[in-house]
Amino acid sequence: MLRSMYSGISGMKNFQVKLDVIGNNIANVNTYGFKKGRTTFKDLVSQQIAGASAAGGGRGGVNPKQVGLGSQLATIDTVHTQGSLQTTGRPLDLGISGDGFFRLGTGTVAGAGTAITLTETTYSRAGNFYLDQTGYVVNGDGKFLLGTGNSVLKIPTDAKSFSVGSDGTLNYIDNAGVLQPAGQVQLAKFANNEGLEKSGSNEYRQSTNSGAPTGALPGAGGAGTLVAGALEMSNVDLSEEFTEMIVAQRGFQANTRIITTSDEILQELVNLKR
Repeated sequence: MLRSMYSGISGMKNFQVKLDVIGNNIANVNTYGFKKGRTTFKDLVSQQIAGASAAGGGRGGVNPKQVGLGSQLATIDTVHTQGSLQTTGRPLDLGISGDGFFRLGTGTVAGAGTAITLTETTYSRAGNFYLDQTGYVVNGDGKFLLGTGNSVLKIPTDAKSFSVGSDGTLNYIDNAGVLQPAGQVQLAKFANNEGLEKSGSNEYRQSTNSGAPTGALPGAGGAGTLVAGALEMSNVDLSEEFTEMIVAQRGFQANTRIITTSDEILQELVNLKR
């Protein structure tokens, strides 16, 4: 009975973690570039009651007898499937169709140029970018969008218009009406996307299991293409999350029933002597 109670406790803890992950998924159902999480379980060690025996002496073999001692958390995965692209028509809203991440950097920009001394680099699938007061392309937290050669992208403040191509090329029209280049967005690819660490604010950091990032131009080297005027939505499916929520809720209830049933049996044993 004590074994069943502790097995029930382990199940309750695991389903609570599953509900936490589901809650985070639902909270970010409308977060641009968000990738949903998933929990998996595995069983704990099993207590050996009797071992297996081979056939012999005119008898066949005997299977082992084991009692499981509960479950434990196996993994919490980040599912990097493609989210749907929502058209916005805004030129600095960029969606990635395929593999790759935007590279975001913080650091010191040399003068008024595009060379930067990086202090930190993070990665994101959220492509809502903006222009600051000097014309640099930044995200909502002011981090620079990085281009080829770890350069920052800058559009002159007196430019008439600008556009971003599917290959990441940023062009603008100057005062004389001439088309001018302003750099090219470079994406980052990882050997193991699921090994990246979430750092908040729609950003990821490299980990020891993600592999080192390799730069790739959009549409080349296995990287996806850029879709200007669109944003990648979250890949959370509400119908799937609500179904998983029901499964987790019923699993939690079933484990509580194991504990109450074991407690009732123990109570009966205590009441044998009156």
